[in-house]
Amino acid sequence: MSIVLVLVGLALLVVGGEFLVRSSVAMSFKFKISKLVIGMTVVSFATSAPELLVSLQAALDGNSDIALGNVIGSNIANIGLVLGITAIISPIVVDRSFYRLNWPMMMMVSIALYYFLKNDNVLSFVEGLILFTSLLIFLVILIRSAARNRIANVEELDDSLQLVSNFKIILWLIIGGSALYFGSEWLVDGAQQLAKSVGVSDYAISVTVIAIGTSVPELAASVIAALKQEKAISLGNLIGSNIFNIASVLGLTAMIKPIVVNPNTPEILSTNIFWMIGFSAVLLPMLFILKKYQISRIKGAALMLGYAVFMVLIFR
Repeated sequence: MSIVLVLVGLALLVVGGEFLVRSSVAMSFKFKISKLVIGMTVVSFATSAPELLVSLQAALDGNSDIALGNVIGSNIANIGLVLGITAIISPIVVDRSFYRLNWPMMMMVSIALYYFLKNDNVLSFVEGLILFTSLLIFLVILIRSAARNRIANVEELDDSLQLVSNFKIILWLIIGGSALYFGSEWLVDGAQQLAKSVGVSDYAISVTVIAIGTSVPELAASVIAALKQEKAISLGNLIGSNIFNIASVLGLTAMIKPIVVNPNTPEILSTNIFWMIGFSAVLLPMLFILKKYQISRIKGAALMLGYAVFMVLIFR
Protein backbone atom coordinates (compact mmCIF):
# COMPACT_ATOMS: atom_id res chain seq x y z
CA MET A 1 0.00 0.00 0.00
CA SER A 2 2.87 2.38 0.77
CA ILE A 3 4.31 1.91 -2.72
CA VAL A 4 0.88 2.61 -4.25
CA LEU A 5 0.58 5.83 -2.24
CA VAL A 6 4.05 6.95 -3.37
CA LEU A 7 3.37 6.17 -7.04
CA VAL A 8 -0.10 7.76 -7.04
CA GLY A 9 1.26 10.76 -5.14
CA LEU A 10 4.06 11.26 -7.66
CA ALA A 11 1.64 10.90 -10.57
CA LEU A 12 -0.71 13.50 -9.08
CA LEU A 13 2.21 15.88 -8.53
CA VAL A 14 3.22 15.58 -12.20
CA VAL A 15 -0.37 16.12 -13.39
CA GLY A 16 -1.00 18.92 -10.89
CA GLY A 17 2.23 20.65 -11.82
CA GLU A 18 1.38 20.55 -15.52
CA PHE A 19 -2.11 22.01 -15.00
CA LEU A 20 -0.72 24.68 -12.66
CA VAL A 21 1.92 25.73 -15.22
CA ARG A 22 -0.66 25.96 -18.02
CA SER A 23 -3.18 27.90 -15.94
CA SER A 24 -0.49 30.24 -14.57
CA VAL A 25 0.86 31.03 -18.06
CA ALA A 26 -2.65 31.53 -19.46
CA MET A 27 -3.54 33.84 -16.55
CA SER A 28 -0.32 35.80 -17.06
CA PHE A 29 -1.22 36.38 -20.70
CA LYS A 30 -4.61 37.73 -19.55
CA PHE A 31 -2.79 40.30 -17.40
CA LYS A 32 -0.59 41.32 -20.38
CA ILE A 33 2.63 40.16 -18.70
CA SER A 34 5.52 39.90 -21.15
CA LYS A 35 6.71 36.51 -22.38
CA LEU A 36 10.14 37.19 -20.94
CA VAL A 37 8.79 37.64 -17.41
CA ILE A 38 6.38 34.70 -17.79
CA GLY A 39 9.15 32.38 -18.92
CA MET A 40 11.60 33.35 -16.20
CA THR A 41 9.28 33.79 -13.22
CA VAL A 42 5.75 32.40 -13.62
CA VAL A 43 6.83 29.11 -15.22
CA SER A 44 9.75 28.68 -12.81
CA PHE A 45 7.58 29.19 -9.73
CA ALA A 46 4.83 26.93 -11.09
CA THR A 47 7.24 24.09 -11.90
CA SER A 48 8.59 24.29 -8.33
CA ALA A 49 5.08 23.80 -6.92
CA PRO A 50 5.35 19.98 -6.49
CA GLU A 51 8.55 20.28 -4.44
CA LEU A 52 7.02 23.16 -2.46
CA LEU A 53 3.87 21.23 -1.59
CA VAL A 54 5.85 18.12 -0.58
CA SER A 55 8.25 20.08 1.66
CA LEU A 56 5.45 22.19 3.14
CA GLN A 57 3.27 19.15 3.84
CA ALA A 58 6.21 17.38 5.49
CA ALA A 59 7.13 20.45 7.57
CA LEU A 60 3.54 20.88 8.77
CA ASP A 61 3.52 17.20 9.72
CA GLY A 62 6.68 17.82 11.75
CA ASN A 63 8.80 15.70 9.40
CA SER A 64 11.79 17.90 8.56
CA ASP A 65 13.66 14.88 7.18
CA ILE A 66 11.37 14.73 4.17
CA ALA A 67 11.20 18.54 3.81
CA LEU A 68 15.00 18.81 3.61
CA GLY A 69 15.67 15.47 1.94
CA ASN A 70 13.28 16.31 -0.88
CA VAL A 71 15.22 19.47 -1.80
CA ILE A 72 18.76 18.20 -1.15
CA GLY A 73 18.09 14.96 -3.03
CA SER A 74 16.32 16.73 -5.88
CA ASN A 75 19.22 19.16 -6.34
CA ILE A 76 21.70 16.28 -6.44
CA ALA A 77 19.48 14.37 -8.90
CA ASN A 78 19.07 17.42 -11.15
CA ILE A 79 22.84 17.56 -11.72
CA GLY A 80 23.99 13.96 -11.31
CA LEU A 81 21.00 12.25 -12.93
CA VAL A 82 19.17 14.74 -15.16
CA LEU A 83 22.19 16.68 -16.41
CA GLY A 84 24.27 13.50 -16.64
CA ILE A 85 21.74 11.63 -18.79
CA THR A 86 21.02 14.69 -20.93
CA ALA A 87 24.72 15.29 -21.67
CA ILE A 88 25.25 11.61 -22.55
CA ILE A 89 22.43 11.85 -25.11
CA SER A 90 23.54 15.20 -26.51
CA PRO A 91 26.51 17.32 -25.30
CA ILE A 92 25.46 20.66 -23.82
CA VAL A 93 27.11 23.92 -24.84
CA VAL A 94 27.35 26.37 -21.93
CA ASP A 95 26.58 30.06 -22.38
CA ARG A 96 28.16 32.90 -20.43
CA SER A 97 25.11 33.52 -18.24
CA PHE A 98 25.83 30.20 -16.53
CA TYR A 99 29.14 31.14 -14.91
CA ARG A 100 28.32 34.84 -14.61
CA LEU A 101 24.89 34.55 -12.94
CA ASN A 102 23.42 31.06 -12.51
CA TRP A 103 26.36 29.17 -11.03
CA PRO A 104 27.37 31.90 -8.51
CA MET A 105 23.73 32.17 -7.37
CA MET A 106 23.39 28.39 -7.01
CA MET A 107 26.57 28.23 -4.93
CA MET A 108 25.54 31.21 -2.81
CA VAL A 109 22.14 29.82 -1.79
CA SER A 110 23.59 26.31 -1.28
CA ILE A 111 26.28 27.58 1.09
CA ALA A 112 23.80 29.93 2.79
CA LEU A 113 21.47 26.98 3.42
CA TYR A 114 24.30 25.01 5.02
CA TYR A 115 25.29 27.97 7.22
CA PHE A 116 21.71 28.64 8.35
CA LEU A 117 21.13 24.98 9.25
CA LYS A 118 24.55 24.40 10.84
CA ASN A 119 24.26 27.56 12.94
CA ASP A 120 21.36 26.39 15.12
CA ASN A 121 19.83 23.36 13.35
CA VAL A 122 16.82 25.46 12.31
CA LEU A 123 15.84 27.22 9.10
CA SER A 124 13.88 30.10 10.64
CA PHE A 125 11.34 32.56 9.25
CA VAL A 126 13.98 35.29 8.88
CA GLU A 127 16.42 32.92 7.13
CA GLY A 128 13.66 31.72 4.82
CA LEU A 129 12.83 35.35 4.04
CA ILE A 130 16.50 36.07 3.25
CA LEU A 131 16.63 33.13 0.83
CA PHE A 132 13.37 34.10 -0.89
CA THR A 133 14.35 37.79 -1.13
CA SER A 134 17.68 36.83 -2.69
CA LEU A 135 15.74 34.86 -5.31
CA LEU A 136 13.59 37.87 -6.19
CA ILE A 137 16.70 40.07 -6.55
CA PHE A 138 18.34 37.39 -8.70
CA LEU A 139 15.29 37.20 -10.98
CA VAL A 140 15.27 40.98 -11.49
CA ILE A 141 18.96 40.88 -12.46
CA LEU A 142 18.37 37.86 -14.71
CA ILE A 143 15.41 39.45 -16.51
CA ARG A 144 17.28 42.73 -17.08
CA SER A 145 20.30 40.84 -18.38
CA ALA A 146 18.20 38.69 -20.70
CA ALA A 147 16.31 41.73 -22.02
CA ARG A 148 19.54 43.66 -22.58
CA ASN A 149 21.23 40.79 -24.40
CA ARG A 150 18.05 39.53 -26.07
CA ILE A 151 18.62 35.98 -24.95
CA ALA A 152 15.15 35.24 -23.58
CA ASN A 153 14.15 31.60 -23.92
CA VAL A 154 10.47 32.17 -24.58
CA GLU A 155 10.07 29.81 -27.52
CA GLU A 156 8.91 27.08 -25.13
CA LEU A 157 5.81 29.08 -24.18
CA ASP A 158 2.63 27.82 -25.83
CA ASP A 159 1.12 30.79 -27.68
CA SER A 160 -2.26 29.05 -27.82
CA LEU A 161 -2.59 29.68 -24.07
CA GLN A 162 -3.24 33.34 -24.91
CA LEU A 163 -6.68 32.29 -26.21
CA VAL A 164 -7.76 30.16 -23.25
CA SER A 165 -11.08 31.15 -21.65
CA ASN A 166 -11.40 32.28 -18.02
CA PHE A 167 -13.49 29.19 -17.28
CA LYS A 168 -10.72 26.88 -18.46
CA ILE A 169 -8.11 28.78 -16.45
CA ILE A 170 -10.18 28.42 -13.26
CA LEU A 171 -10.86 24.74 -14.01
CA TRP A 172 -7.14 24.07 -14.58
CA LEU A 173 -6.28 25.89 -11.34
CA ILE A 174 -8.77 23.75 -9.39
CA ILE A 175 -7.50 20.52 -10.98
CA GLY A 176 -3.85 21.50 -10.52
CA GLY A 177 -4.30 22.68 -6.94
CA SER A 178 -6.29 19.60 -5.93
CA ALA A 179 -3.82 17.20 -7.56
CA LEU A 180 -0.87 18.93 -5.88
CA TYR A 181 -2.59 18.93 -2.48
CA PHE A 182 -3.59 15.27 -2.47
CA GLY A 183 -0.44 14.19 -4.31
CA SER A 184 1.84 15.80 -1.72
CA GLU A 185 -0.19 14.40 1.18
CA TRP A 186 -0.25 10.85 -0.18
CA LEU A 187 3.41 10.99 -1.21
CA VAL A 188 4.54 12.05 2.28
CA ASP A 189 2.30 9.44 3.96
CA GLY A 190 3.44 6.74 1.55
CA ALA A 191 7.11 7.65 2.01
CA GLN A 192 6.81 7.40 5.80
CA GLN A 193 5.10 4.00 5.53
CA LEU A 194 7.63 2.77 2.95
CA ALA A 195 10.55 3.83 5.14
CA LYS A 196 9.16 1.86 8.07
CA SER A 197 8.40 -1.23 5.97
CA VAL A 198 11.89 -1.49 4.45
CA GLY A 199 13.70 -0.46 7.63
CA VAL A 200 15.33 2.77 6.48
CA SER A 201 14.86 6.37 7.58
CA ASP A 202 12.29 8.80 6.15
CA TYR A 203 15.25 10.88 5.06
CA ALA A 204 16.77 8.05 2.99
CA ILE A 205 13.48 7.62 1.13
CA SER A 206 13.03 11.36 0.61
CA VAL A 207 16.57 11.98 -0.67
CA THR A 208 16.26 9.13 -3.20
CA VAL A 209 12.75 7.97 -4.16
CA ILE A 210 10.92 11.27 -3.61
CA ALA A 211 13.80 13.35 -4.99
CA ILE A 212 13.97 11.32 -8.20
CA GLY A 213 10.18 11.40 -8.49
CA THR A 214 9.97 15.18 -8.21
CA SER A 215 12.83 15.46 -10.75
CA VAL A 216 10.99 13.34 -13.35
CA PRO A 217 9.41 16.37 -15.14
CA GLU A 218 12.83 18.00 -15.57
CA LEU A 219 14.33 14.69 -16.70
CA ALA A 220 11.57 14.02 -19.23
CA ALA A 221 11.72 17.55 -20.69
CA SER A 222 15.52 17.51 -20.91
CA VAL A 223 15.72 14.03 -22.49
CA ILE A 224 13.05 14.88 -25.09
CA ALA A 225 14.85 18.12 -25.96
CA ALA A 226 18.18 16.27 -26.19
CA LEU A 227 16.74 13.56 -28.44
CA LYS A 228 15.34 16.27 -30.72
CA GLN A 229 18.76 17.97 -30.58
CA GLU A 230 17.15 21.29 -29.74
CA LYS A 231 19.62 24.11 -29.29
CA ALA A 232 17.43 25.58 -26.56
CA ILE A 233 18.88 23.11 -24.05
CA SER A 234 20.73 25.30 -21.59
CA LEU A 235 22.76 24.36 -18.53
CA GLY A 236 21.36 27.52 -16.92
CA ASN A 237 17.82 26.27 -17.42
CA LEU A 238 18.63 22.79 -16.13
CA ILE A 239 20.16 24.01 -12.86
CA GLY A 240 17.74 26.91 -12.42
CA SER A 241 15.43 24.58 -10.54
CA ASN A 242 18.19 24.02 -7.96
CA ILE A 243 18.14 27.71 -7.13
CA PHE A 244 14.33 27.69 -6.87
CA ASN A 245 14.35 24.54 -4.73
CA ILE A 246 16.47 26.19 -2.04
CA ALA A 247 15.42 29.84 -2.24
CA SER A 248 11.76 29.35 -3.10
CA VAL A 249 10.75 25.89 -1.81
CA LEU A 250 12.71 25.89 1.46
CA GLY A 251 12.52 29.68 1.78
CA LEU A 252 8.72 29.80 1.57
CA THR A 253 8.32 26.65 3.67
CA ALA A 254 10.48 28.11 6.46
CA MET A 255 8.45 31.34 6.34
CA ILE A 256 5.27 29.32 6.94
CA LYS A 257 6.79 26.91 9.46
CA PRO A 258 10.46 26.85 10.53
CA ILE A 259 12.29 23.68 9.47
CA VAL A 260 14.08 21.94 12.35
CA VAL A 261 16.92 19.50 11.61
CA ASN A 262 16.20 16.09 13.11
CA PRO A 263 19.01 15.21 15.58
CA ASN A 264 18.48 11.54 14.63
CA THR A 265 19.53 12.29 11.05
CA PRO A 266 23.05 13.76 11.41
CA GLU A 267 23.96 12.84 7.81
CA ILE A 268 21.90 15.80 6.57
CA LEU A 269 24.58 18.26 7.70
CA SER A 270 27.57 15.94 7.99
CA THR A 271 27.41 14.33 4.55
CA ASN A 272 24.54 14.85 2.14
CA ILE A 273 24.45 18.64 2.01
CA PHE A 274 28.13 18.45 1.03
CA TRP A 275 27.18 16.14 -1.83
CA MET A 276 24.73 18.79 -2.99
CA ILE A 277 27.32 21.58 -2.73
CA GLY A 278 29.95 19.33 -4.33
CA PHE A 279 27.82 18.48 -7.37
CA SER A 280 27.12 22.20 -7.81
CA ALA A 281 30.76 23.26 -7.36
CA VAL A 282 32.25 20.69 -9.75
CA LEU A 283 30.33 22.10 -12.72
CA LEU A 284 32.58 25.16 -13.04
CA PRO A 285 35.95 23.38 -13.35
CA MET A 286 34.24 20.86 -15.65
CA LEU A 287 33.79 23.65 -18.19
CA PHE A 288 37.53 24.16 -18.54
CA ILE A 289 38.76 20.57 -18.91
CA LEU A 290 38.72 18.52 -22.13
CA LYS A 291 36.17 20.28 -24.35
CA LYS A 292 35.87 23.83 -23.03
CA TYR A 293 32.48 25.43 -22.36
CA GLN A 294 30.75 22.13 -22.96
CA ILE A 295 29.29 19.34 -20.85
CA SER A 296 30.39 16.45 -23.08
CA ARG A 297 29.28 12.81 -23.00
CA ILE A 298 32.33 11.88 -20.90
CA LYS A 299 31.53 14.59 -18.37
CA GLY A 300 27.89 13.47 -18.34
CA ALA A 301 29.02 9.90 -17.63
CA ALA A 302 31.21 11.18 -14.78
CA LEU A 303 28.20 12.97 -13.26
CA MET A 304 26.11 9.78 -13.57
CA LEU A 305 28.88 7.75 -11.91
CA GLY A 306 29.03 10.26 -9.05
CA TYR A 307 25.26 9.99 -8.60
CA ALA A 308 25.45 6.17 -8.57
CA VAL A 309 28.10 6.33 -5.80
CA PHE A 310 25.87 8.71 -3.82
CA MET A 311 22.90 6.32 -4.11
CA VAL A 312 24.97 3.34 -2.96
CA LEU A 313 26.27 5.24 0.07
CA ILE A 314 22.77 6.37 1.07
CA PHE A 315 21.53 2.79 1.50
CA ARG A 316 24.66 1.36 3.07
